[in-house]
Formats: sequence, C-alpha cells, structure tokens
Amino acid sequence: MNKIAGLLVAISSMISAQQQMSLLECENAFRQNNLQLLAEQYSINMADADILQAKIWELPQMSGYINGYNPQDRRFLDAGRAKGFEVTQLIYMGGKKKNEIAFAKSNKELAQLQFSQLLVELRTQLHTNYYNLYYEKLKLENTNKQLGYMNDLLKAYKVQSAKGNVSLKDEVRLQSIVIQLNNDKVNINKNLLKFEQNLKVLTGITENIEPEISEEEAKLVLTAQPFGDDDELKRKALENNADYLFILKLIDNSKLYAQWQKSLNVPDLNVGAEYDQASGTFNNEINLKVGIPIPLWKSNKGNVEKANYAIKQNQKNAEFQKLNLETKVQSAFQIWKTQYDQLAEIKSTDLSNLDLVYDGMLKNFRNGNISLIEFTDFMESYRQTALQIYDMKNDLMESAIQLNQLVQTKIFY
Repeated sequence: MNKIAGLLVAISSMISAQQQMSLLECENAFRQNNLQLLAEQYSINMADADILQAKIWELPQMSGYINGYNPQDRRFLDAGRAKGFEVTQLIYMGGKKKNEIAFAKSNKELAQLQFSQLLVELRTQLHTNYYNLYYEKLKLENTNKQLGYMNDLLKAYKVQSAKGNVSLKDEVRLQSIVIQLNNDKVNINKNLLKFEQNLKVLTGITENIEPEISEEEAKLVLTAQPFGDDDELKRKALENNADYLFILKLIDNSKLYAQWQKSLNVPDLNVGAEYDQASGTFNNEINLKVGIPIPLWKSNKGNVEKANYAIKQNQKNAEFQKLNLETKVQSAFQIWKTQYDQLAEIKSTDLSNLDLVYDGMLKNFRNGNISLIEFTDFMESYRQTALQIYDMKNDLMESAIQLNQLVQTKIFY
C-alpha cells in the first residue's frame, strides 16, 4: 500500500512539473501574479498621494522675541519687561489650491491610462506566447512522428548498406532528411523554451504551461471574423486605444497645468496676529498683520509660457498619434485579411488528403511500390508543408491578436 502511495506521489509530482492551463486560466494568473503589473499599480497609489498632498495647506508660522539687553536697568534677557510673539498664515489667492488639486487628479487619470497601456501590452504578449507555444508543440509532435519513422528506416538502410544490398547514396539521401528533421526539432525546442520562459514571467507560474485548447476551439478562433471593415475598426480604436486616450488626456493635463501656473502669478496673502508687551504704541497691545507681495511683474511668466507651449506640443502629438493609430489599424486589418484568405484556401479536406497521402506513401514504400527517390522527395515536401501550415495558422492568430491590441475592444465574433 505504501509503495502504491509513493508511486502516486511520484506521478503527481511529474504531472505538476507541467501544468495544463486554458488561456483564461493563464489570464487570471497573469492578473494576480505579474510583477510588472503589480509594480505599475503603485503609480496609481502614488498619484493618490499627490492628490492628498495637493490638498494640504502651508503650516501657520509662529515667531516671538524677548529683550536681549535692557540699557535702563543694564540687564540681559529681560523677558519680564519686554517680549512679544506673532502667528501668521499663508492664504492662497487666485484659485491656486483648486488648480493644483485638479492637476493632481488629472495626473492620476494619466497613471490609470498608463496602467491600461501596460495591461494591454502584457496581455498581448501573453496571448501571443500562449498560441506560439500551442503551435510549436503541434509542430514538434508532427516532426517527432516523421523522425520516428525515418530513424527506423535509416537504421535499416545502414544495415543493408553495410551488407552491400543498397547503395551508400540511398543511405545518404535518408540521412539528409533525418538531419533536416533533427534540425527542425532543435529549432522548435529552442522556440518552446523561449515561449515557456515568457509565459512563466508573465503568469508567475514556475511550472511549464501546457496549452489546454482543443483542435475545434483553435479552429473557431482562426475562423473568427471581425466586426465591420477597417473604417469601423479605426473608429473603435480611437474610442478605446489607451495610447491614444493617454495623449488626449495629456492635452487636458497640460491645460490644467498651464492654468495652475497662471494662478501662481496672483500674490498670496499672509495674515496673522501679533502680541507686543512694551515696544509698541501701547503696552500689551495686540495687532493684526497683513502681508502681500507687490505685483510689479509676473513672477511666474516663464513657466506660464512653457506650459502653453506644452499644450501646443501635446496637440500636435495627438494629431500624429491619431494618424499613426488609424494607419496601424488599416495595415493590421489588411495583413489579417490577407492571411485569413490565404488559410481559407486550404480546406479541411486538403489537410485530410495530405495526411492520407502521407500514410499512403509510407505504405507504398514499405510494399516496394515506389522508389526511394520518389519517397524522399515526397517526405521533404511534406516536411516543409506541415511546418508552413502551422506557421500560417500561428501568423493568422498573431495578426488577430495585433488587431485586438490596437482596437482594444471586442472586435471578433
């Protein structure tokens, strides 16, 4: 019984080293564990702290004095005969605090959009690496299937070549295909390691992730159609793209900053009260105090001009970003459509026929119905075609993901 339990534990540990996960499960792990996302969240918290800070007024100022030397009685520090103190408070004028708080709140909105930008970018990387991993594993499975048969065939030919029953040329021809297949396998494994590493960083999961997606689900994703044409997608992108919305918000932000800088030209008041024991007109007098800078010139004129130029700069950047986004959406849509049409030309029956011909060629070669040259020519063609079909599917998936990243709203049925 203990042996069985130990065996089950061992099997469980082997399974846990590679975790099957759907794309939705990967997204949930990504939102909970991604360190970049968690770190960026603090930018919003810091913006909240800036709003809190903007609401805080300057502290009241308190000062006092005592007599240093009394020449009449020739006494030092005669605090009993002469002392006084005053309390003053800075009063902001011209709406300075209101403008500063509005600017700080606008900065928080920018921080939230920056968070959205990062979320979209990392989520795109997650989807891309997930499907890359899925199709690379299919390529590896197909390559291993071919390699298993060709290795057995090459071993048999080496034995026959050593006996002189087949030519060395035939052995070398088979060896060439095996080398190509092994090279494909090495490249695929290198890609798998890269995609697995990327998914670990994105999801915070240390085990290798096995994409849990059925062939039917993958087919539905590949055949999904976007809502509307490229003009409709452009409109949606301008409404939802976080990069573009950030630039638009930056214009509002710079206007609020300019308004704040302009209000800094308005002089502030210093108001307070003063007590004086003996040095004033009256003994123990209490005085009111008011102080204000003399506005002979605008002390913040340069910063106001700079802020106004920032508005114009951000407006031009917004025009560029709009044109750039529309162009990218149009290009991404055309790339997606071209790849979609290209893959759509390959019918499911064509793929089935390809596998049927592959099985038929293996059977006929075993039975001696076709020559080695015919067989190796077909195998080389099949090897390239199989890899190209998987690459076409993956490229189409990446195009759809890229289009989603630009439009940033649901666009596929």
